[in-house]
Amino acid sequence: MALRVGFMGTPDFAAAALRAIDQSAHDVICVYSQPPRPKGRGHKMQSSPVHEYADSKNIPVLTPLNFKGDDARAEFAAHDLDVAIVAAYGLILPEAILNAPKYGCLNIHASLLPRWRGASPIQQAIWAGDSETGITIMQMDRGLDTGPMIAKSVLPITPETTTTSLHDQLAPLGASLALDVLGRLEKDGALNAEPQNDEHTAYAPMLKKQDGIVNWSQNANRIDRQIRALNPWPGVWSAIGETRIKILQASPLPDQSVKPIWDKHGTIINRDGHVFCGDGTILKLEKIQPAGKKPMDFAAALNGGYVDAGQIFS
Repeated sequence: MALRVGFMGTPDFAAAALRAIDQSAHDVICVYSQPPRPKGRGHKMQSSPVHEYADSKNIPVLTPLNFKGDDARAEFAAHDLDVAIVAAYGLILPEAILNAPKYGCLNIHASLLPRWRGASPIQQAIWAGDSETGITIMQMDRGLDTGPMIAKSVLPITPETTTTSLHDQLAPLGASLALDVLGRLEKDGALNAEPQNDEHTAYAPMLKKQDGIVNWSQNANRIDRQIRALNPWPGVWSAIGETRIKILQASPLPDQSVKPIWDKHGTIINRDGHVFCGDGTILKLEKIQPAGKKPMDFAAALNGGYVDAGQIFS
């Protein structure tokens, strides 16, 4: 018998799972998402990707600001759900919501829990230099991503992995794993879950604009990971004089047996875009964006007079 499923999510990552569940044999009874918000220069109100998909399929959408009131909790309970699937929803769910569906609320989390609990697991896995990440389906409890784990699927992280590319791999993986778990729940009427080991956890906080500032005294490999992790948001940048320059793409040069030494980290040491970093390492700038200009490769920025050899990023 098909499960009565509620879905709670907001961005593209969540929309992939909603689409898969909606196209399965299960019944999506309701969708919860963040309220429409103003976007773009005209500040036109725009619904979330999850909201837009649900509207296109005539699935009822609710957008409460929170679940503090009795009315919102009673409305959720009245859906008489077997299970709720939650993916990047953006609201903390109180115990009354977690316990309302017959089998509770299951979360699609973009990390291999207990590593990277929190709001930015995709970015932090790249930035930290992890060799792998993946999807965990967990039974939600009152803690922040602390619930017992039901299923996992692993993806490698390579030296070329970016947040965008990893997001685009994890979204369908999360959708597929959620379908597998729902299939097991429909068949067995129960799910086995493994408690998390809190000793192995790491926290992935919400990203801030300041996270994008480059510290050139760090190793070039770490700066490269920062660039790959934090584009497109908040972006990674430094400045030459008064000009802020966004760094969109770069690559660390292989370690050299004889390492050149300059007086200051952040020095552009030649017209090839090589920048002197911590530990005597070198980062090659490939694509940058001076403030107010379009993205360009380093050679174009050099020819345009935006950067030059001998200048120092601050």
